[in-house]
Amino acid sequence: MWRNTQAGYGLAAQVLHWLIALLFACQLALGYLTQASADDPALQFRLYQWHKSLGFLILALALLRLGWWAIGIRPAPAGHMGRLERLAAYAAHSLLLCLTIVVPLAGWAVVSASPLAIPSYAFDLVVIPNLPLAASDAAEAFWSRIHALLAYGTGLLALGHALAALHHHFLRRDDTLRRMVRPFRKHAGWK
Repeated sequence: MWRNTQAGYGLAAQVLHWLIALLFACQLALGYLTQASADDPALQFRLYQWHKSLGFLILALALLRLGWWAIGIRPAPAGHMGRLERLAAYAAHSLLLCLTIVVPLAGWAVVSASPLAIPSYAFDLVVIPNLPLAASDAAEAFWSRIHALLAYGTGLLALGHALAALHHHFLRRDDTLRRMVRPFRKHAGWK
């Protein structure tokens, strides 16, 4: 039940998928709130620390998911999908997995390039060291822009991914979405 099979996703893949999706959605909201709270520096500092903490958690979970994806079985597509559709689904899944690693790394680069040198306190438990980047206002601005563009682009791609899953569920009536929301069962008729 933990591992994927040709017929469906195991519990490990499902938990990682939904946990990363939930945390990423929280990050988009926190990213906005950090900017909207500029008039309250104490609140903004706390929000930034939470944003960074969740970013490091997403990075760790995404790396774990990448490892699980690399060694595991990839279920066959549910229902009938043409070659182009299978290729688009594979590209979207691969890009989403890549972006869940790259977006937090770009955020880490923002912190590392900042001349303010504010430490990252992950969940108030440990200080995460900066990446070996030269600190400057220009570098911080560059990485901030990259981080924001990648984050919002990932959000749009995730929205498209969700809409495709809903299309499969409600219009095509296949098991694409069910395989990611229900524990896989070996027996047919598990709907």
